[in-house]
Amino acid sequence: MRLGNSRIKRMAIVTSWHGDRFHPSSIRTLGRDDTRLARAAGAIAGHAAALHYSGLVLDFESLERADRHSLLHVIKAIADSAHARHVATVVVAIPAVDTVVYPAKPLVAVADLVMPMLYDQHWSTSAPGAISEPDWVRSALAGRIAEVGASRIVAALPLYGYRWSLKTKAAAQDVTFTDAKRSAAQAGVQLTRDSKTNTLRGAKPGDWEIWVTDSELLSNLVRQTKDAGVDRIALWRIGQEDPAIWRAIAR
Repeated sequence: MRLGNSRIKRMAIVTSWHGDRFHPSSIRTLGRDDTRLARAAGAIAGHAAALHYSGLVLDFESLERADRHSLLHVIKAIADSAHARHVATVVVAIPAVDTVVYPAKPLVAVADLVMPMLYDQHWSTSAPGAISEPDWVRSALAGRIAEVGASRIVAALPLYGYRWSLKTKAAAQDVTFTDAKRSAAQAGVQLTRDSKTNTLRGAKPGDWEIWVTDSELLSNLVRQTKDAGVDRIALWRIGQEDPAIWRAIAR
């Protein structure tokens, strides 16, 4: 969404995610086969145009430094096909701080905008911690602005949380705001705001630890995004949120 603009545009996500992970081999294969790439790019653009999407969000994660040429080649082919069919805006989702594999400047040379995913500061297989600490988001966003300027950026912010098991080494579970409140209530514990990260946190000793986004944290992140000069935000993902965020964003 664009801050201060209520008009809604429908964007289609194009991703290399399938099953339970990203498949970087798909980008590598397309990057070295121009015939197959042209066919795939045409199919993507044709589908988006037929369904009247305003644009595309390309999400090709888990690539390595050696894949940069393939990544740029694939994105350019898709963007060119989309633009030719009047699918106006092509956005590339990029990790918040990985400027080696996903440098913003060459990406905006082949697409319209980049979307740093300003979340997963702590992730499903890391130690428990904040998903989007404001200081970390501010620093990551400033780095991307320094690369390409605020006008070429969509700031992607979180709506979700994680629940880490303290009993096993299993990956943390995604939790919605409602899930987090329910788990805390059932365990008889409180979700309290961590003063350093402004993030709601709760723990059942010896069992689990939860960190989750709420409207206060998101309002903080939206405000600092706007203060940095970025007027486009994305939210990942709708349905997981604290319901109060909509009033907060409207203000």
